[in-house]
Order: sequence, then C-alpha cells, then structure tokens
Amino acid sequence: MRTRRRAIATIVWISVALAGCASTKESVLPQDGPSMKAIYDAHFEAMGADDALAVRRELGGRPLGEADEDLAGYARTAHTELETIFPRLPNPTLVMYVFPHLAGTERSPVPGYATTFPLYERVEYALPGEVPSTRR
Repeated sequence: MRTRRRAIATIVWISVALAGCASTKESVLPQDGPSMKAIYDAHFEAMGADDALAVRRELGGRPLGEADEDLAGYARTAHTELETIFPRLPNPTLVMYVFPHLAGTERSPVPGYATTFPLYERVEYALPGEVPSTRR
C-alpha cells in the first residue's frame, strides 16, 4: 500500500515537473506589444502636464531622456579605461607573535614564530568619490 502511494506520488510529481518545463518564453513573456518606453511615455501623456512635471521633479528634476549625471563616475570610457573606478579600501596587515608552547596530546614543543594576516576578512571597494584620489 505504501509503495503504491509512493509510486503515484512520483508519477504526479514527474508529470507536474514536465508540464512546467513545457512552457516557452513566448507563452510566458509575450514578444508583441509596446515597449516599456512607449508605456512610460503614454502614462505621462495621460497625466496632466502639471502632474507629469511634479513626478519628474520628484524623480530627480531631470528631464527624461538625458544622460544620468549621477552615474557618470561609474561608466567606463576610453579615457578612464585604465583608471581604477572602484579603489580598494585599506586593509592593514597585522603581525602576531605566537609564543613557544607545547602542542597536542603528546605535548610536543613548538618554537615561537610570527605570522601575518589581514585585519578584514574580505577585500572591500569604495564607490567613486568616497576615497580621496592619491594621484596628482
């Protein structure tokens, strides 16, 4: 009885999985219809001029279609291709001295030694303009 239920559950599960895989991109995301820009423009045309101006002012005060000047430091150009846009933040190296000691169950002697490790576990990066440039 138990194996029969398990077999039925397995068949149902496989059927559902295969039915889910049978969908196509066109059936999930239709390829015809207006673009997002057309929908956006139509939305603002349907609003009154005062409402559209208020929304655009709320979105940053920039007219739509202009280059976003706030993101200018993030984009690469031929001039800035070799520059570091996201500089690494300082991660000092710490030095630790391990004193001579006895280790393990047999209490084997271990001589003293020095080891180094970074202060932070990961390398962190700064956004453009967060760290003053060291170039002149």
